[in-house]
Amino acid sequence: MFYSIVIFYGLILGSFYNVVGLRVPVKKSIVAPRSACPNCHHQLRAFELIPVLSYVMQGGKCRRCKTKISPLYPFVELMTGLLFVSAPLVLGWTIELVVAWTLISLLMIIFVSDISYMLIPDKILLVFAGIFLLERIFIPLTPWWDSLLGGAIAFILLLLIAVMSKGGMGGGDIKLFALIGFVVGTKVFFLSFFLATLLGAVIGGFGLLFKLIERKKPIPFGPFIAVGTLVAYYFYDQILDYYFSFLVGV
Repeated sequence: MFYSIVIFYGLILGSFYNVVGLRVPVKKSIVAPRSACPNCHHQLRAFELIPVLSYVMQGGKCRRCKTKISPLYPFVELMTGLLFVSAPLVLGWTIELVVAWTLISLLMIIFVSDISYMLIPDKILLVFAGIFLLERIFIPLTPWWDSLLGGAIAFILLLLIAVMSKGGMGGGDIKLFALIGFVVGTKVFFLSFFLATLLGAVIGGFGLLFKLIERKKPIPFGPFIAVGTLVAYYFYDQILDYYFSFLVGV
């Protein structure tokens, strides 16, 4: 029952996060106008806004003009639902779920904005910074100052990388990782950064090998940050145990 409710709200919020991620970077209101087809501007009715289901029932096309709808919409809706329900499965029904669901919300919005515009808006980061600050006051890490240390180390490290690589790291990525460092603490930040960088290098390498991306063309790093952060946040202890077991075995 509880899991059904969680995934239901996750799907609905995923639809909202699509709107936020697509509108905020271009300075549009997230309230008005109502969602519409970008091609024929047909305003979507309630039955056309059902997360995932509407996309499937309409065959991935606008009901009016038959233009293809981006698969980004149902993907984000479905992933938000699945990630929301995964949090209690991994973390248990603890107060930390509040932080986990907020973190998933931030990362899904950033996923949309970075994929669509290669932008991580300051406005989104500032809103979530205020939320996370309140959450970590009442749901602190152990020790509590690990939040401050994680945020500071993340900001300084990413800033140094940006300076040394002469722009190889975007300002949005730096600020996002600083916020993530504050939320998850120092150790989890380091693992999340390692995983995000590794994933970006592997996928970028395959993209170049199979000519799916152009050489020297920047690619959005936000999605890799999202994946690396959630994996590290959920499975830090298990990954560390496996790593040390591997070293002992070798």
